[in-house]
Amino acid sequence: MPTAIAIQVLPLGTLSKEELYSLVDCAIAELKKPGLTVTVGPFETVVEGPEDLLWDVMKAAHHAVLRHHPACATYIKVFTAPNLGTSEEKTSRHRS
Repeated sequence: MPTAIAIQVLPLGTLSKEELYSLVDCAIAELKKPGLTVTVGPFETVVEGPEDLLWDVMKAAHHAVLRHHPACATYIKVFTAPNLGTSEEKTSRHRS
């Protein structure tokens, strides 16, 4: 069944903006590895694909931050539905 996740990985602690962005980039790189559809947003990233694989990439993204930083909070939303639709379908008409 079509599934999508919205994931926000937040390294915790006092970090510079550059350090924060670098850690989040590590997590996003893990989300992109399996070749899934990934839409990066300013506050969360949406990934679409098989549910089992999505659970694996969520864990990989969380642990990517923990390999470089001692504390991380990861927030997820999981959507599964027969007619879920894609991120592109839902957002393309709002881009100029």
